[in-house]
Amino acid sequence: MSSLVKQISVPIFSGQNYDYWAIKMKTYFQSQKLWEIVEEGVTLPEDSSTSSSLEKGKLENKKAKDSEALYYIQTAVADHIFPRISVATSAKEAWSILQKEYQGSAKVRIIKLQTLRRDFENMKMKDFETIDEYYTKVRELVNQLKAYGEDIPEKRVVEKLLISVTEKYDPIVTTIEETKDITTLTVTELVGSLEAYEKRRSRREENSLENAFQSKLNMRFRILIEKKNLKVQWETRRSRI
Repeated sequence: MSSLVKQISVPIFSGQNYDYWAIKMKTYFQSQKLWEIVEEGVTLPEDSSTSSSLEKGKLENKKAKDSEALYYIQTAVADHIFPRISVATSAKEAWSILQKEYQGSAKVRIIKLQTLRRDFENMKMKDFETIDEYYTKVRELVNQLKAYGEDIPEKRVVEKLLISVTEKYDPIVTTIEETKDITTLTVTELVGSLEAYEKRRSRREENSLENAFQSKLNMRFRILIEKKNLKVQWETRRSRI
């Protein structure tokens, strides 16, 4: 399994969508058991002469992992980005440089997080959107929030979807709230129920339109027949005069 993971190419950061790139890289480092090194770095002892051979061995192992993680970061950025981290001597330093430049300082991240929170709270489904389109927008915003360290439990996403879909979904929302345990309902289950309702409603609307169109055609046909009958009657009367 480990050999398979090592064959996977690391994602390349070209200056856009840093948050998504950082999530992918974090997952990659975790799969290689390197994330702790990237996040915390390697602490060197003040006096290594007093360290035991076991401690020295552990330190050398950490240094090797740090070099490996640094190499992955270096190869995961485009050539025009590399000069920014070329002087970094540790994975933590290189990671911090990219984070500060493309995600911003702690203050900037807090402001961005507040903006994302507000966007999440104010997000509502538009009349012309489908469930799939709206859920895609919600999921993308949730991913951005998570990238900035916000914990978004599944229950919160479920509640958000239930209160922000348009009024035409009120019947199915009411049914779900009355028959399901919202605290254990998964997003996948909820979206599936909403999409199933959406399809049934769409079919009913199509049938209604088709019936209305057919009724209109029938009415026109009857009018034509009546006009034809009247014409025949009129011509019959004229022939008798």
